[in-house]
Formats: sequence, structure tokens, C-alpha cells
Amino acid sequence: MRLSRARVQKYRSIRDSGWFEVEPAKTILVGPNEAGKTVLLKALEQIHHGTLVKPFEPLRDYPRSEYHELQSGRVEAKDIQVVEAEFDLDEADRSVVRAISPTFDQCRYWRSTSLDNKTHHALLNTPALPTVGSQKDSLRRLATHADGRLPAREEGAAAVPTPSEQLNSILQPWADSRVIGNAEAAAISTWLDTVAAPPVDEASETETERLKALRDAIAPGATRDVVLAELSKRVPIFIYFSTYTRVTPMLHLGHLADAIDAGAIDEGDAYNFGNFCLLKLLNFSARKLSDLGKSPEPAAGDRQAFERYRAQLDERDTILNAASLRLTQQIKEVWQPAGDGGEPASSGDDYTIRIRADQQYLKVVVEDSLGVEVELDQRSEGFQWLVSFFIVFFAQAHGRDRDAILLLDEPGLSLHGLKQREFRLTLSRLAESNQLLFTTHSPFLVGPDELDLVRVVEMADRRVGSKVHTEVMADDPASLLPLQEALGYDLAQSLFAQQRNLVLEGLTDFWYVEATADLLRESGKADLNEQVALIPAGGTGKIVYFATILYAHHLKVAALLDSDAAGEQAAKQETLVHTLGNKRILRTRDSYTGPVGNVEVEDLLRETLVSVAKETLGWDVTAQAALQASRPIIDVFAEVVGASFSKYRLAKSYVRWTRDHTSSDLAAFERSAWSDLIEKINTALK
Repeated sequence: MRLSRARVQKYRSIRDSGWFEVEPAKTILVGPNEAGKTVLLKALEQIHHGTLVKPFEPLRDYPRSEYHELQSGRVEAKDIQVVEAEFDLDEADRSVVRAISPTFDQCRYWRSTSLDNKTHHALLNTPALPTVGSQKDSLRRLATHADGRLPAREEGAAAVPTPSEQLNSILQPWADSRVIGNAEAAAISTWLDTVAAPPVDEASETETERLKALRDAIAPGATRDVVLAELSKRVPIFIYFSTYTRVTPMLHLGHLADAIDAGAIDEGDAYNFGNFCLLKLLNFSARKLSDLGKSPEPAAGDRQAFERYRAQLDERDTILNAASLRLTQQIKEVWQPAGDGGEPASSGDDYTIRIRADQQYLKVVVEDSLGVEVELDQRSEGFQWLVSFFIVFFAQAHGRDRDAILLLDEPGLSLHGLKQREFRLTLSRLAESNQLLFTTHSPFLVGPDELDLVRVVEMADRRVGSKVHTEVMADDPASLLPLQEALGYDLAQSLFAQQRNLVLEGLTDFWYVEATADLLRESGKADLNEQVALIPAGGTGKIVYFATILYAHHLKVAALLDSDAAGEQAAKQETLVHTLGNKRILRTRDSYTGPVGNVEVEDLLRETLVSVAKETLGWDVTAQAALQASRPIIDVFAEVVGASFSKYRLAKSYVRWTRDHTSSDLAAFERSAWSDLIEKINTALK
């Protein structure tokens, strides 16, 4: 089961985040300080949190400026859906659903948590369930028929309610709009089996058909709750981890146990959260481990007491050893720091995590390949972060080491920038077996190929609260700073690194060219030279600057321009023509054979973009695109969709679409156009 989108309302700085999409593997949340990124993750955690996590507290969590609404009773905690989430089912989930009822095979799962910490759930994309009102007439007709089939009541016999009277007693508390769920279906089914069906005249085709139709109508309602109950067991655990949550390398058990007994700290204590998770992972209380560390050995003659004491110590050592091995194995799967050449470090850097109980101290140490042990806090910050993270993860995951939803707040914060780039690979490995959402201010944790994974969190106005933008946009430029820095860094690193360079007008052109080239390369239809660096200039007017700088460094340069007014003007600039020559100024119209005059990159994918926009964004421009076949498709989208249209959202939706499709899913003219364009690029940059 995968989280597909979410929404947070009425939680601290968030009034309404709006629905935002979540990527299947990794989603990156960026934004300035105080934008609400941490608040967003903490709210999401409440969808299905671990046992040590504090639930919602209205006084602490409801927006302070509106708390009077709760206090006065104008709103009630039970009516405030703080966090909602929609999940897509994977094949394992669908097989379970199919075993219950094939009717719900294509359903999706919705879950929410209200301010009173009650969980609510429902199924989406299911056949319409019947309501009481839609079946009432058929039920009453069947009841009337059953009444007429009953034998006459003997004089003096006890009055037995008729089928109609029993039906009325069932229906009376229910409004006509009430959906027939499991409880309603069970009551109606019992009435049909025991009261209505026995007197039905089997020779009456009308009544037998009505009886069958009623059974069929209530069947989905009877199974819906069964499907819901089964899916609720499969909801992934949400695990929040802050960079400030750490496991103490050397923990004094007696002091911790005394503080717990005195009520000075509890499991919800933020400072000791990692330590409580360690104890939970080991399944020991601080007091029990403390007592084992100071208990004197029993007298030599008391054999039974000695055996009990020895069994306790053996159990402790076995559990500590098992937890140590588990941590070591999991960390080695994702922590592979690169050597000087960028390759994984050598086996000489091998290590083992050891959790040891030494008298009153519980210690986490790291043993290297030479057998030397050092305390955890003597290892790198990134390594300490991972050890603490996995301890929290295992303690909260209830034995499920995969398919959790990890909410990481500022991971790798203390690492050097270049080490953060290595750490990005660690995060990607975590995302291979768990869905990952993380916040960051660092440009080094956003890869050049990961801009479509970014969600921008901003709070332009406290009266509006925090908002989450699925597309790369924001009212506050500071929100986009990590993305700008990431692009700037990668551009600076790659600008003079490749001998062949194709300068593009903008970021969306970069996405279209890269994603479509990958599609065609996988199918063998066309192969864009992998030595060609794609460089988005950030606007048509900047292409000449990029081209000139690259050319001055004796590099091969070509430019791809749209055939619109801006592209035409850029193509005629004397400096650009002099620098590149006409053969290296590529125009989109040269690879296009349709009726559009001012051809843009999007017109080379016209049919696919219309389909993708309709399916994933709800933008249906099919009719208008057909009527205005000679008009650029971007103009059609802008007119039909209006102010909510975004070229970024359209391009990102196409990139996601390419991940699950092949080039054969493109229209024939699109494959032809892109194959021709790629051939022209390769030729220009030979």
C-alpha cells in the first residue's frame, strides 16, 4: 500500500495545506524556516503512528488563534479531520481484496485522523453502494407479497408480526440517504432469509427476481466493511524522525529508571525519545536492566536461584546480540560511504554495531575490522544519525522492517555539502523498501534528476497558513532557494564537463527531452548520445549567453528553440548565428509534420499530453484540441484550464507517465517526430 496524496487542516500553523501528491518512492519537501515543513510531517505521522508517539492534544495542536472555537463549543474535536491520506493498493493488497470480493478490485483506500484521535476510513473508486431509499420500494413490495402468502391467523393465537411490520421496525431508524453497509446489509439479509423469503411464491417469477435483485444489491454493502477491515490492517506505519533525535551512546540505567519512577520523564519526552525506543527494541525496562546490572550473584548453595539469575543474564545478552546484528545488517544495506574515487569504501572499513549492558550502563559501540571498539559518538555524524534512526524505526515498526512511510526531518543536516551528496544515495536506498518523505534546506540533497519529486512548502501569510505546492512554484522566492542552488551547483559542475552540450530554453524542455529520449532509447527506436549534456538556460533570451560561454571554452554546442515568436527572435540573433552556425540551431518545427505553425516542444507530444493531463490532472482539453488542431497545445491548455494551468505540472505528469509506459504508448507521429529530433541533435553534436 502506497501513500498517493495527503492533506492537513487545522494543525498548528496549517489552516489547510491543500491536497498534495506524494511520490511512490521519495518526496522532497523544501521551504524556508517557519514555513511549516516539520508541522506537516508531525501531522502525517498521526495517520498511523507508533506506540511511543503522543496523540493530538487540542490545546497544543489546534491553531492558537482559533482555539476559542473549541473552547466555546462552536466546533468539536470529533468534527475536525486534521489529516487525511489516500492510498493506492499494490498487487498484494489487491489479491487480498479480490479474495473477499472482486467487485472492489480497483478500489483505493482513504484514512483520516480527527482532533479527538479517532480514525476514520473509507473506500474510493468503488461501485456505488445502494442506499436505504433506493431499495425501500422493492423491500416493501416483497414484504406485501410475503404478507399475502401467510396462512390466516387462528382465533386466539398470539399475534406474530407480519413481514411488513418486521421490515418497518428495521427501516424506521434509517434515513433514506443512509448507505447500506455491513450492519444494514446483515439486518436486511436476516429479514430476507427468515421472514420474507420462506413465504415467497417460487412460481412467481416477478417476486423471485425481486428477491434475487435485493440480495445482489446489498451484497457490496455486506463486503465493503470486510474489505475496509482487512485494508486497515495493511496500512503502513508512519515513522517520524528528527535530526535532533539521538540515542545516547552511554546511558546510565539507574538514573533513567529513577527519573521514570519519579515521573520526571515519560515515553513522550522528546529529549529521551531515542533512548525509550532503544529500550522498547530490547523489550526491557530501564529498571529491569538496572536491577540486573547491580544484582549480586545468589549464594553458591542456592542452585535454583543461580539458574534463574543466569537465565536472566543469558536472555539479556541474547536480546542485545540479536538487536546488534539486526542494526548492523540494516545499516550496511544503506550506508556505503564512497572512497576517494567515488566507489564504495573498501572492506577495511568494515564494522559491527554492539549494544552492551555493563553494570549500570547501556552502551552503543562500534567495532571496526581490527576488533577495536569505540563509542557511537566517536563515529561520523551521518553514521550516528543512521544508528539512531534505525533504532527508532525498529522500535516503532512493530516488526515490519519494510513498507513503512518514513518522515525524515532535515536528514544529514550536520554533514559537509559533498558528504550530503553521498548521503542522498543512502536516502534513495532507504526509499527502495519504504516510502520516504523528507524536508531539507540543502541543495545537495536534491539531485538534478529529482526536481519532479519536490514539493514546496511556504507560508506567505499567517492568516492563510502553510500551503504545499505540488508544482515548482511559490510566492516567496526563498522557498525555491534550495532548488535554485541545486540547479546552480549542478550546472556549474557540468557546464564545462561535457564536450557536447545542448542548450534548451527552460526546465520543462529539459524534462521532455530527457524523459522522451529515455523512452526511445529503451525501445531501440532512437538513441540520444549519452555524452550530450542537456542544459536548461532559464529562458529564450539566455540561450545566447550559455552558447557563447560554452563555445568560448572550445566545446561543441547546439541549441534547441521553439518555433514561436521568442524562438524565432532568438534564432535570428547575429551573435547566436555567428557562434553556432545555422546547422546547430535546431528548431522544433523541423521535426514536426502537423498543422501547428508556432511549434513548441509540447506539440511534439500533443496527443500524449492531452491524454496524460486528462487522466492525471483532470484537465480535459480533448474536444478543444481537436477543434483547434493548428493552435499550439500549450495555448489550448491555458485557455481551457485557466489560471490553474501550469506548464510545470503538465511536464511533471508526463515524466511520471513515462516511468510506467514505453515508446509504443506514444502516438505514431510523436515517435517519428522525436526520433527525427534526436537524430538531428546527434548529427549537430558529432
